[in-house]
Amino acid sequence: MSDFEIGGVFCAATTAVTTDGRPDFRLFIDHCRQLLDEGCHGIALLGTTGEANSFGLKDRMEILDRATAGGIRPEQLLPGTAQSAVADTIELTRHAVRAGVRGVVMLPPFYYKGVSAEGIYRAYARIIDGVGDDRLRMVLYHIPQVSGVAIPHEVIGRLRENFPGIVVGIKDSSGDLENMKAMVKAFPGFGVLAGADPLLLPLLEAGGAGCITASSNLVAGDLRFVFDNWNVAGRGAEVKAIQEKIVAWRELTNAYVQLPTVKAMVARRRGDNGWLRVNPPLVELTDAECEAVWARMAELEQA
Repeated sequence: MSDFEIGGVFCAATTAVTTDGRPDFRLFIDHCRQLLDEGCHGIALLGTTGEANSFGLKDRMEILDRATAGGIRPEQLLPGTAQSAVADTIELTRHAVRAGVRGVVMLPPFYYKGVSAEGIYRAYARIIDGVGDDRLRMVLYHIPQVSGVAIPHEVIGRLRENFPGIVVGIKDSSGDLENMKAMVKAFPGFGVLAGADPLLLPLLEAGGAGCITASSNLVAGDLRFVFDNWNVAGRGAEVKAIQEKIVAWRELTNAYVQLPTVKAMVARRRGDNGWLRVNPPLVELTDAECEAVWARMAELEQA
């Protein structure tokens, strides 16, 4: 798959919910199976796109358990396990490690703002020590525009030095390609994963490990094509054309608020309007907005 501990195309999977806000396990697991069939190396469930912080600990653990019971191999899963309380993060992470997942995706401590690099390091170190399991593989999650807390390079360096083989990568959703390139250069063997679909190709060209993205809910096969063929002689023009197609789909996911828009797109793709539901504080798209998104999807499918 990759020269990295964790690399490839992973879907930041959206989570279907029932009318009472619980996970809709049937819709979600069927979607995950189809994503794997369409080309994803794995599923990064319970991240930002998956509305992770709208679910309690019990639901988050059950989502993982149901996924593995539903035939998805644990080594195909990268669950997000961060909570604002370190003890809850440790509990979720232990559960994931014991389930045999490939790794976990971990936000920095995200409630307090203006914290120091030392504080961020200590939070991660306490989680790793608290889990206390050498099987743990951690992908850091850098999304400062949402979390309000950036992950400094000095923290990455200390974590790699003090927890070798455990902190193995980072999902960078900042949109800053230069930051990703700098991490590739500074940390050999460290899997830098793009959190934005338009940056997959340039990051691979710079030595990155792949991606974890929202648009892979819709264009998993195209992302996999780019990953598999970006450095294949004679396929440069084709890869570039596919990457441009991916960008068009990504732009559509941002036509309105992204997460409800992704769900509206998945609803049309999977033929089930149960996907339209979101948990507060998110609000589903209006009927008119859905129709506009679906009309544009039809255009992109014909292109």
